[in-house]
Amino acid sequence: MNETGPIPTVAPKDPAHRSVRVRALMHAAPYLRRFRDKTFVIKTGGAALARREDIHALVEQVALLFRLGIRVVLVHGGGPQSTELSRALGVTSRFVEGRRVTDEQALRVATMILNGEINTQILAACRDLDLPTIGLSGVDAGLIRAHRRPPVEVREAGEQRTVDYGFVGDIERVDTSLLERILDIGALPVISPLSADEAGTLLNINADTVASALAVALGAEKLILVSEAPGLLADPDDRSSLVSYLDLAGLERMREEGSIRGGMLPKADCIRNALLGGVARAHLLPFGPDSLLLEVFTREGLGTLVVADLDRLSDAERALRRRDRRHD
Repeated sequence: MNETGPIPTVAPKDPAHRSVRVRALMHAAPYLRRFRDKTFVIKTGGAALARREDIHALVEQVALLFRLGIRVVLVHGGGPQSTELSRALGVTSRFVEGRRVTDEQALRVATMILNGEINTQILAACRDLDLPTIGLSGVDAGLIRAHRRPPVEVREAGEQRTVDYGFVGDIERVDTSLLERILDIGALPVISPLSADEAGTLLNINADTVASALAVALGAEKLILVSEAPGLLADPDDRSSLVSYLDLAGLERMREEGSIRGGMLPKADCIRNALLGGVARAHLLPFGPDSLLLEVFTREGLGTLVVADLDRLSDAERALRRRDRRHD
């Protein structure tokens, strides 16, 4: 015993707890080697950004990927927030085939929410985590070049009709030179999906579409869509009917059978376009505690993994991911 009392002792760490942590690191190691210096384009919907704590939880997961050497581009939407502000301002929100119709009032709301509230809140959360981040929109440095979508023929409520989506943009081309510079200096770009035409008219573009186009242009390893849905469902009314993995042929069958509808239609189109454009893998998963990390760093995954051809999946992935035999 010394003059100040008994020498304190430190209880040994729980061996079982240490074993779990070591196993987790061993399982993650192959992914760390595989994905270092690769590009992930992650798109998050507004539902995952509804509360400050949700934003922080998402950014924590993104920050871990970033610090492990993955080049991350984060694209965000803001649909629920735009709808909420529209309601407060007396502006009617309208959707056709899962896509928002954007008149002049709706465009003002989208600008306030996307380029203002949400982008700034994400940047603030990144600052709290000492994550070097730069906020952008499709307007910056000509990142997204677009034109206003012309009226299109759609079938709605069993009837064929012409729909004018208003100030909604269709992407013409993507210039990633600014993004490449940002990634090369070790920063993380956070991108709002607003863009403009050659005359400078602001246009609202579906955030999934922007993420898909950026993933193709950057030659990304992964396109990851984070949303409220658990993934693609064989039965849209049954959240337990998750399809854990499929290929483009299976994706098309699900669409033909009506399993993909409403807001999932544009997501399925974006996944298809990304894979056809050379992106190796696309993921659709729900936002939740560690959901992004579980999907990236475990073979079991969490949501739906889509590849161009099922031959690209390893036997281990096939065995561990929950199988849906109807669509594999």
